[in-house]
Amino acid sequence: MAKDAKNANTASAYSYVDHKFDVVVVGAGGAGLRATLGMAEQGLRTACITKVFPTRSHTVAAQGGIAASLSNMGPDSWQWHMYD
Repeated sequence: MAKDAKNANTASAYSYVDHKFDVVVVGAGGAGLRATLGMAEQGLRTACITKVFPTRSHTVAAQGGIAASLSNMGPDSWQWHMYD
């Protein structure tokens, strides 16, 4: 028991860094990253945390999960995407 207590006290040997943010966004999917960017553009100190590497977030990992209407390959509109 005394050995465990001694090990618990060694945690003070590590330095701590305090971070202060106006906003913390949980999740680095498309919505989380966009929310973080938008708030940072407004001058807020932001942090975005995720449980996985950002390129493995759900939005990025989804197979064809994001669609957008682009006119670079022919006529397109948001209404056509709504019907899909």
